[in-house]
Amino acid sequence: MNDYIESIRQYIGHNPLLIIGSGVFIHQNGKLLLQRRRDDGTWADHGGSLELGETLEDTARREVLEETGLTLHKLDLLGVFSGPDRMHTYPNGDQCYVIGVYYLCEDFSGTLAPQVEEVSDLQWFALDALPDNIMHLAREPLAACLQALRAR
Repeated sequence: MNDYIESIRQYIGHNPLLIIGSGVFIHQNGKLLLQRRRDDGTWADHGGSLELGETLEDTARREVLEETGLTLHKLDLLGVFSGPDRMHTYPNGDQCYVIGVYYLCEDFSGTLAPQVEEVSDLQWFALDALPDNIMHLAREPLAACLQALRAR
């Protein structure tokens, strides 16, 4: 079922909803590809909510293809993130608690093509020159990503 979250929102409105999602940090040549979110202007990883019947890896691949035009190949698990700092209210008022499963991808193909509805910009950033306005849900996973990359 596509747009599962949207269908649930018809019943619960803006009330808090538990969401499980996949996030991906794309790395190449010492740089991370980040997207500027159209809804709030912050920079973040690429990803979204699990749909019914999908695996988390399928979600990661689908969302990255939609948001960036890139096809992901090998995914390396960074970690699972939960806790009180995972509460989020979107600019439209929708509230959610997001359990995030994050991956690092260095094996991908395709041409960058930002999704107009959700992404206002895609940029490669050097690991030591990341933007300041990182979306709060992406901060802890980003720190784990940087730690994994620097540990190599």
